Amino acid sequence: MTGLATPPFIVYRRLTMNSESDSAGGLLDRATAEEYANWFKALADPTRIQILELLARRREPMSVGQIVAEAGVAQSTVSQHLAVLARVRFVLVDPVGTSRRYRVNEACIDCFPTAADVVMGRPAPSTQEPRC
Repeated sequence: MTGLATPPFIVYRRLTMNSESDSAGGLLDRATAEEYANWFKALADPTRIQILELLARRREPMSVGQIVAEAGVAQSTVSQHLAVLARVRFVLVDPVGTSRRYRVNEACIDCFPTAADVVMGRPAPSTQEPRC
């Protein structure tokens, strides 16, 4: 199994200010807090932000070589950053022959603002549970 293997689909809960977490002292449950922390860590590097923005703007799968040409950083650096983004499922990997194409996982990107809202004490914008 490679570092880019994707875990099974996970349902990310959208919490609100009146959710069951409030009855437990208002804190997020530990599993949700750890998941959100991993998301924030994945975005804690400017190059990863640039790669994610490039993939989101292009709206089509891209090879590492294409990303390297756009980002202007070394292939090994791009590969390492893509591995981090894939671990948190912001980026999906599509095998194409002997190569791989990378694309934005729209479902997970849609969840991210909710995570930021919840961490900052704001109600989640929706009670719908997206699948990521």
